[in-house]
Amino acid sequence: MIVVTGATGKLGQHVIEGLLKSVPPAEIVAAVRTPEKAADLAAKGVQVRQADYFQPASLGTAFAGADALLLISSSELRDRVSQHKTVIDAAKSAGVKLIAYTSLLRADTSTNSVLAPDHSATEDYLRASGVPFVILRNGWYLENHTENLGPALEHGAILGAAKDGRFASAARADYAAAAVAVLTGKGHENKVYELGGDAPYTLTELAAEVTRQSGKTVIYQNLPEAEYEKTLESFGLPTAIAHMLADADRGASEGELDNPGSDMRTLIGRPTTSLAAAVTAALR
Repeated sequence: MIVVTGATGKLGQHVIEGLLKSVPPAEIVAAVRTPEKAADLAAKGVQVRQADYFQPASLGTAFAGADALLLISSSELRDRVSQHKTVIDAAKSAGVKLIAYTSLLRADTSTNSVLAPDHSATEDYLRASGVPFVILRNGWYLENHTENLGPALEHGAILGAAKDGRFASAARADYAAAAVAVLTGKGHENKVYELGGDAPYTLTELAAEVTRQSGKTVIYQNLPEAEYEKTLESFGLPTAIAHMLADADRGASEGELDNPGSDMRTLIGRPTTSLAAAVTAALR
């Protein structure tokens, strides 16, 4: 039996869809905070169990009988490491035989990243747990750049603070396919995979692709990190999210989100989603 936490989130939904291609629905557990939101999964025969990272008592029941668990890192930035430790402890107590964790690209070396410390601490705790593990160090999502192109098309500019830094981005479906591969395959125990797209791009190249496909001129306008963060806040983003996004661009400018490796392609057995394909999907 395979348990997926955060199964109603954007990544989790892709993982469940991927598992359903090769695993009987009754052998898949969608562990979610609000079961009512997973009615569509229940209709497909997937087991839906209530699981809240902030409620340890709920996790033992959710993980009962599980052979493998995908711990999708919490979207709640508050006490993130504590949440992850609670999940790992519950999985160990439930006798889970493999824990896969969605970490961050170069979590162990991106010392300036605001996100890396939480992921690195979780990785260390997972290693020390004694439970066989797989660490999936996910890079940037293509959708982070393509899901909200409306303002860029309206104003003719994509804003950022990445300079000429490259993003080895892949689609959520690609990262989900990698997770499915380690959850259903063999020989992945105690391995760390650095995951990213096949063709890293700059934000200038993103703007050029949007221009090519939309027929509207869109440029990339680079801002100082602090100014970009304040601009995002002025658009209504919460301070923590604005800080995270600005910091990600800073990291990209320093090479933290580029990934020359081939772990993703090897795991999923195909090329990753291209920037052009992601822009096409976003402009439909």
